Amino acid sequence: MTDTSKKRDTSKKSLYDLIIVGGGPAGITAGIYAARKKMKTLLITKDFLGQTGKTGEVDNYLGYSQISGSDLMKKFEEHLKQFDIEILDGLTVTKVSKKENFCVRASDKKEFFSTTVIIASGRDPRPLEIPGEKEFIGKGVSYCSICDAPFFEDKKTVVIGAGNAGLESALDLAQYAQSVYVFERGEAMTADELLQEKVVANKKIEVHLNKEMKKIEGNDFVQSLSYQDLKTKRNFQIPAHGIFIQIGSIPATGFLKGLCDFNEQDEIRVDFESCATSSPGLFAAGDINDGRWKQIIIAAGEGARAALSAHDYLRKKKKSD
Repeated sequence: MTDTSKKRDTSKKSLYDLIIVGGGPAGITAGIYAARKKMKTLLITKDFLGQTGKTGEVDNYLGYSQISGSDLMKKFEEHLKQFDIEILDGLTVTKVSKKENFCVRASDKKEFFSTTVIIASGRDPRPLEIPGEKEFIGKGVSYCSICDAPFFEDKKTVVIGAGNAGLESALDLAQYAQSVYVFERGEAMTADELLQEKVVANKKIEVHLNKEMKKIEGNDFVQSLSYQDLKTKRNFQIPAHGIFIQIGSIPATGFLKGLCDFNEQDEIRVDFESCATSSPGLFAAGDINDGRWKQIIIAAGEGARAALSAHDYLRKKKKSD
């Protein structure tokens, strides 16, 4: 769906000062700061959810002692739309290239041109890559408990991964499911201690360590999961109606190949003072770049920094021209 509240004629190849790719905390904050600097800005996003919107509870963002991730993102979106900024919602970016200026191609095959670009496209769920996973996506295999937990009321469910995302998913599911098994390949849970305490105290949840997933099976929908105990090397199969995969994420950078420098994890290398990439005029903010900590408040701060840096880049470029 396209937001038409402040819509310009995007069919013309007009030049924007800035195009922002992504509608998460980094992209939204960048949009607000760009609008305050009176930059001609276009923000393209597939949605205003991102990873934050799929988080059950946020208790570490300033101003909110407790708020759901989806409600926090609604507030961010409402704040953004108070400003004069063009928004294309419901589109993904398929390619960014550069000659004299940047060319941003969207999934509707339209192209948009700008002097600067901020990449704030976040991350995608990391797949397990075991037999049955792809075949049962949407048929019992899920990467979002906030989205799908209510569909598994009184069902047997499995969460794969015992980091923060995994234990948050287990707690989401425990509100609906008959049982929740958490499987972790490592020897210990890696989630924050507070989350671990909540999971241990929940009688519906069982955590099993040193387990490697082997295969997801079923007919029309998921029916079972096969795994191996890494200590005994014994193989097991358990019945399951829902399998929620929470083993981390990968940066959404596929549309940028060849445009800037990346690290070994395909994260964009940036100068953290400015969020500038190796390509002049291109900036990267939030979980997409090679910063160590992936947090909402850090992403928002980087969005502000990237927008201010883009404004500074434009100002210097106009002087030199």
